[in-house]
Amino acid sequence: MALSSLSPPKHVATQSTYSIPKLYYSHSTTLSFPAIQNPHNITTSPLNQKWRTHVSFFPAFFNKTKDATHIKQELLEAIAPLDRGAEASPEDQEIIDQIAGKLEVCNPTKEPLKSSLLNGKWELIYTTSKSILQTQRPKILRSRVNYQAINVDTLRAQNMEGWPFFNQVTADLTPLNSRKVAVKFDYFKIAGLIPIKAPGRAQGELEMTYLDEELRVSRGDLGNLFVLKMVDPSYKVPT
Repeated sequence: MALSSLSPPKHVATQSTYSIPKLYYSHSTTLSFPAIQNPHNITTSPLNQKWRTHVSFFPAFFNKTKDATHIKQELLEAIAPLDRGAEASPEDQEIIDQIAGKLEVCNPTKEPLKSSLLNGKWELIYTTSKSILQTQRPKILRSRVNYQAINVDTLRAQNMEGWPFFNQVTADLTPLNSRKVAVKFDYFKIAGLIPIKAPGRAQGELEMTYLDEELRVSRGDLGNLFVLKMVDPSYKVPT
């Protein structure tokens, strides 16, 4: 998978003064996503229905591709000034969520867990998760960059944070369907060096709702939104 200074799930106790990475998920088991609707509101009349069955596929296909490109640009421009979401107001969050919802409707990869596009190292560029953004800390003590790596062949995931703590966490993934996985952490690494076995209760779920070769949108099961960009498709998660 592709994420900030990664903090442990709130229910996971730790004696370390460092933050512990967490995978980008939440802990309830229900999810609510935008309904898939016809973005073009295409209708046909009895007089031209037969004609449309022969020619309407191609315009619809190209329009959908064009819409996804436009919406991606709109999303990137909206999140650019928000410091990965740390500077986002409730109104900003609502706008970002609406744009992400439009992009999810145009998702070109309907079964992301069966796609090689998911493999590699992703950089977190926006989230609504306060624990990942570490907004409770002074800005100087927040991680500057976060990555998430996923390998669908080995069903492994890894979260890595940058300066100043360089914490990591690895996890096993269990597919629940072609878009959603159960996440079970196995080891935290403090400063990327000191391993700590994760408690059994450190687990959750994550759903991939948009995926192409350069952008991924995911939603956790408490409703947190994650937007990531691909930075290294060849990266392999440690086994």
